[in-house]
Amino acid sequence: MEPNLNQERQQAHALLDLLPAAKLNAVRSLLEVMVEPLARSLAMAPVEEEEITPETAAALDRARASLARGEGIPHEEVLREFGLKQ
Repeated sequence: MEPNLNQERQQAHALLDLLPAAKLNAVRSLLEVMVEPLARSLAMAPVEEEEITPETAAALDRARASLARGEGIPHEEVLREFGLKQ
């Protein structure tokens, strides 16, 4: 029988809530090591927001309008151009 994942999570959260601060820090460190490295890096990465310049905003507007008019490049054509489909 497969364990109920939600129940497992609730039990883990309940146990975490009972830990004193010093032990909580140790458990947090252990969890960080256990989590897949890329996911951990992404979760801890600072959020970077790049400002959109007026020129970029205008280019995005033109691109969206072009797509709305049906002027996009079909997927099959892009694949052919890169030699991925004959």
